Amino acid sequence: MNTNEIGDLHWAMQILSELDAGLIVIDREFNVCAWNSFMQSYSGIRADKIIGQPLFERVSDLPEKWLRRKIDSVFALKSRSFSCWEDRPYLFKFKYFSPLSNGMELMHQNINFTPLTSVNGEVTHVSIILNDVTDIARNKLHLLNSNQKLSDLSRTDGLTKLFNRRYWESCLLHEFEKCQVSGIVSSVVIFDIDHFKKINDNYGHTVGDEVIRQAAKELKKASRASDISGRYGGEEYTVILPGTCANQALYFAERLRKRIEKSVVEYEGCAVKYTVSLGICEISTYQNSHLTWLEHADKALYLSKQTGRNRSTVFDATLIK
Repeated sequence: MNTNEIGDLHWAMQILSELDAGLIVIDREFNVCAWNSFMQSYSGIRADKIIGQPLFERVSDLPEKWLRRKIDSVFALKSRSFSCWEDRPYLFKFKYFSPLSNGMELMHQNINFTPLTSVNGEVTHVSIILNDVTDIARNKLHLLNSNQKLSDLSRTDGLTKLFNRRYWESCLLHEFEKCQVSGIVSSVVIFDIDHFKKINDNYGHTVGDEVIRQAAKELKKASRASDISGRYGGEEYTVILPGTCANQALYFAERLRKRIEKSVVEYEGCAVKYTVSLGICEISTYQNSHLTWLEHADKALYLSKQTGRNRSTVFDATLIK
């Protein structure tokens, strides 16, 4: 090798060593052949302690099965491969040091795998380039989180944290259409707080708001994960019970009613007892739209209130006028 070639090699080694990215080169036996300054700094492992050593013996917390498969495919196909942080946040578990980490404790990494050929064209080694993309990941995750929060706000009632009327009605439409296509059973329950105006008049609107919140909490406790609960307006609540017939919905309604009847809302020195009236409607041929379905549940609720309140009523055809 002449002087110029030696100089070029020296410059190349300097560039690779000081590259602002991780560089590892491994052979077919997964022995480390190159380990640059970036890798030394973040791993705490000096190059002279790992070069010539099996990678998985010196770095124990790597996803060995996944990484072996990835590198084997590069050798076999003689083509580059890539791993994005969105699919696998990191390959090497490096700490992320930044005053603006915003909760990001580990470095997020994009990984490039490149086959390295000898003079005869045979792939003898694979290089692994590790790029720190934590800032990009942090910004994207922050944007996704912000968008999710905005989405949640747009469909959530602020007082109860249940779905708001607009979003709940869209869920009701979806459930109605699904039932029409599949023929599966589903029921709607609608209820409101009895004599709520008296609560506001006697205790004030702040206490009234607390009663509304507590009723929502009791509803959440009584509901399954698949049930869809909403605040329909004022002191009125609605629930979609997928896969539930009228008798099962009545059992749900009565269990909720009794829970609320036994509860006491204590707030600002006041102890308030309250009850609810409920209407239930199982989907049937009597409903020609999702709004008719809700209207029939509301007719059953109206009968509950007419016949003394603090009770549950199941819709039947005699309620249609």
